[in-house]
Amino acid sequence: MVAFLDTAAEAVSVVGDGATVMIGGFGGAGQPVELIEALLESGARDLVVVNNNAGNGDRGLAALIRERRVRKVVCSFPRQRDSHHFDAEYRAGRIELELVAQGNLAERIRAAGAGIGGFFTPTGYGTLLAEGKEVREIDGRHYVLEHPLRADVALVAALAADPMGNLVYRRTARNFGPIMAAAAETTVVQVRELRTLGGIDPEHVVTPGLYVDRVVHVPPRNTAPTGGPAADREEGQ
Repeated sequence: MVAFLDTAAEAVSVVGDGATVMIGGFGGAGQPVELIEALLESGARDLVVVNNNAGNGDRGLAALIRERRVRKVVCSFPRQRDSHHFDAEYRAGRIELELVAQGNLAERIRAAGAGIGGFFTPTGYGTLLAEGKEVREIDGRHYVLEHPLRADVALVAALAADPMGNLVYRRTARNFGPIMAAAAETTVVQVRELRTLGGIDPEHVVTPGLYVDRVVHVPPRNTAPTGGPAADREEGQ
């Protein structure tokens, strides 16, 4: 049964010290900023964070890293123009990094949600990323064995949820959210809108409520009318 909670702090209270946490988002798109800020306030530490990158600027994941709450980051893009907090912590030896090619990262997460025990991919073969991993030649091409990537908790941002926890996303903010929701023991979602039962066209549901455990309503800072044909077009993207 999906729990609808009043605050982001309540929603992330399931995250304990040492937890593995998946955080959706591609840069700023789809990043559950309010959930991350609540996690920062919760005091949870020694976290293993799975994300596309290692934080941007001074908010969200970057703030968690700045406050030394993260023990390890599993990501594809650890260094960007404004990833200065990760860079400083990594150079000082205070944070671990597991670098994963972006396609492999997505597929490892998807494999966990789908119950797949592992998969062979040509990506990374012959590079440092393949060191210590099983390799196999299939039809004359070399492949590397990759394992599923699971989490204790996934933090996801979506456009809207209905009372059953079914989710839709807004355009590219969809990115890692659906696969992370399926790969975690507990999925916590912040949504901009709460729809009535039947308020989301079943054909537009991206993440079924089966994968959702906790939902908190976080309205957009700049309030605008919701619903109607425009919202329906967004769901269909």
